[in-house]
Amino acid sequence: MNDDKSFWSWDHALAVLPDLLWTFLSVTLVVTIIGSIIAAILGLVIALGRRTATRPVSAAITLVMNFIRMTPLVVQLLFAYYVFTSVPPIVLGTIIIGIHYATYMAEVYRAGIDAVPPGQWEATTALSMSPGRVWTAVIIPQALRSTLPALTNYVISMFKDTPFLMVITVTEMVREAQLYGGTNFRYVEAITLAGLIFLAASLLSSVLARRLEKRLEYTTA
Repeated sequence: MNDDKSFWSWDHALAVLPDLLWTFLSVTLVVTIIGSIIAAILGLVIALGRRTATRPVSAAITLVMNFIRMTPLVVQLLFAYYVFTSVPPIVLGTIIIGIHYATYMAEVYRAGIDAVPPGQWEATTALSMSPGRVWTAVIIPQALRSTLPALTNYVISMFKDTPFLMVITVTEMVREAQLYGGTNFRYVEAITLAGLIFLAASLLSSVLARRLEKRLEYTTA
């Protein structure tokens, strides 16, 4: 039964689904991918900076990192939105999300680097390897293998945080669902489908991440 007074209408569900899928692919997924790249690279830079820089510089990096981690993502988005008014909201939101999660990934990298056995460091010294070679060929690859599960968890968390972009006027998938509900006075179908799309994408991401972990385990066995 497709009565508008019923709890669920398949007509409305089918009507909103294409817009939700398009917004997911063109906004939610793109922001997650680019934000993840920013977070992964910047997080590694932060971790290496804290470990290799002088004590005052390392302390300053830690202070800034903790400030970002301990303030809500929504507050950071709104602050940046009102300060950097000339930057397109979707670009600004992607950068802020990337920076926010970079601080968490930096801690993951730090733990992975600390977990590298001391014998590996001693071996690089015995082989007279250059510092750059030590990090790129020995330390970072081992740290990445041990931290991959935690890193992928943060990527999935970032993906689920993209609805916060609506506070800076970005029409991502949940906002698209709200707009449909407000126009057609049917919220249940749109919000439910948005949640199911998030669920399906999160499950797929988890499966792909697990396969990557197993592949890395196999190549290093």
